[in-house]
Amino acid sequence: MEQPTASVLDKLVTAPQYVLPHHLLSRLMHGLTRLPLGKALPPLLRAFVKHYQIDLTEVAEPDLQQYRHFNAFFTRALKSEARPLAQAAVLSPVDGTISQIGKIRGQTLLQAKGHDYTLHTLLGGYDALAKLFQNGHFCTLYLSPRDYHRIHMPLAGQPLDMVYVPGRLFSVNARTVRSVPGVFARNERVVCLFKTALGPMALVMVGALFVGSIDTIWEERVAPNAQRKIQRWQVPDNLGTLAQGAEVARFNMGSTVILLLGDHQQLNWLAGCQPGTAVKMGQALA
Repeated sequence: MEQPTASVLDKLVTAPQYVLPHHLLSRLMHGLTRLPLGKALPPLLRAFVKHYQIDLTEVAEPDLQQYRHFNAFFTRALKSEARPLAQAAVLSPVDGTISQIGKIRGQTLLQAKGHDYTLHTLLGGYDALAKLFQNGHFCTLYLSPRDYHRIHMPLAGQPLDMVYVPGRLFSVNARTVRSVPGVFARNERVVCLFKTALGPMALVMVGALFVGSIDTIWEERVAPNAQRKIQRWQVPDNLGTLAQGAEVARFNMGSTVILLLGDHQQLNWLAGCQPGTAVKMGQALA
């Protein structure tokens, strides 16, 4: 599939993002989406549901009056049967759209036509982590506001390490991805490393404009981080192995997840998984 390059309009529209106070805007949005709006909240949520055509029959709590604030609905749980798990080696960890997918060329990943970035920068400069995924496989998945915003295990794995990498909060929509070099390696992000039957796996959760808050099941609100410096810590041992499809993290507002897998010779992305393809959590990827 031919990938578009950034147009003059793309660059003009995204240029103001370089000077926006990203983290201030994110903090404001964090507060606004947690305001207890009382009786004003259900009409707001109904308008949101209608605009984004959200299927409430999938939602564990479809009664909009039961949500205490906007973010509670945004990070809503789904019914257990809403996302059946496919019989496949690797499943989609999220609802979203495939932005890019393929092989990692040495340590280079494709962001968009004309823009590459490296494992070294994406993973916070940790060379040992970058080498785990050299010549491996990657899939970049974009979550829009309409999507389910919890992140699940693509395959069974044991959590090992987590790295917080500070950065900017550029938007990660298609226009910005085409226009801003290395946007995924510039934005604030959380890297979760796992040991799996297919070798090393990482889920890189990339923050974005208005999306500076990321939680994991073992650490609430990993990002934003007040210290604003790279931090790496081991995941608690008592978590054990997380099953394929188990919830692992969530975004408070939407963004991007980059799935990294090692150089496994028998692993192949499915032919139907191409840039621009919409996927659901639990759908087969490889």
